[in-house]
Amino acid sequence: MSFDDLPFGPDDLERAEKELSEIADRLAERFRGTFTHATVERYVFESYQALAASARLAAFLPALTERFADDRLVALAYAQKPPVRPVPQVLFVCDRNAARSQMAAALLDMQARGRVNTRSAGSRPAAELELGVLEAMAEIGADISAEYPKPLTDEFVAAADIIVTVGCDDACPVLPGKRYLDWNVPDPEGKDMVEVRRIRDELDLLVADLLTYLPEAADRGTDDPKGTPDV
Repeated sequence: MSFDDLPFGPDDLERAEKELSEIADRLAERFRGTFTHATVERYVFESYQALAASARLAAFLPALTERFADDRLVALAYAQKPPVRPVPQVLFVCDRNAARSQMAAALLDMQARGRVNTRSAGSRPAAELELGVLEAMAEIGADISAEYPKPLTDEFVAAADIIVTVGCDDACPVLPGKRYLDWNVPDPEGKDMVEVRRIRDELDLLVADLLTYLPEAADRGTDDPKGTPDV
């Protein structure tokens, strides 16, 4: 996809190019000594195009692009040179990254309390999270309103120790040395709140069970860093 293919007007794209160049400069400074400016810039523009494919409003794209590109670069740095004492890296994948994978990642964050690094992604990301999911998670003290659907990338997969699929069909790439789990959990899209809560609680039980298979996480104190490499 080129900039000409994006669903926004010329003014939006001209403004975006300027903002993306500024984002690339900031991230290049953050990743100085790890990645070249050209590599960072490529990731920024690729991230913008990937998010724009499902975006509804151009105004929010630059800010989301910076977060997405940063996360991809952190994952790439981790995959290329893991820290001396890494924490488990868990990736949750569903088709739209608007409900199940987002809930599972937030639930694992709550239960692990910094002892596990979590990510989520989708094979066909939606434009926004399901409102019922936001409400159900807020009920248990998990505010995921700042989260956004993001596409599955090679960096996320390469950095993960465990990849949990909750409905991404065959879209998730399979790499040697990775542990894959598949959770057969219904999609909450279009369900009433009673069903969304039931799905949330089912995911909560599965996440608790997953933690018992992560001895590295069990051995760590809650003040340990999350294992992202120094960049």
